[in-house]
Amino acid sequence: MIYVLIEREIAEDMESTYEETARQLLTRAYRTVGFIEGHTYRAQDNPLRRFTLSKWQSALHWQHWYTSEERRAQMALLAPLLAAEERITILENADS
Repeated sequence: MIYVLIEREIAEDMESTYEETARQLLTRAYRTVGFIEGHTYRAQDNPLRRFTLSKWQSALHWQHWYTSEERRAQMALLAPLLAAEERITILENADS
């Protein structure tokens, strides 16, 4: 099992559009084989910084979603709403 941490910085005045588009992206991920759960967080000191922490059955399941045409299409809609490119960190349990 792995966790994926995605950090995004929303461009000025794009917050409401970002919210809807990001929600659609997460909804599509929920339907993907290997996706277990996901949560979105806002940085306390900067409301334009968002973090999504998702849990996947394996790195292979995540990679399948990450490279899928469905995610690429959603990211084409989301990317223009960001101030910078998203940062992705793959995490695994330290006890493994």
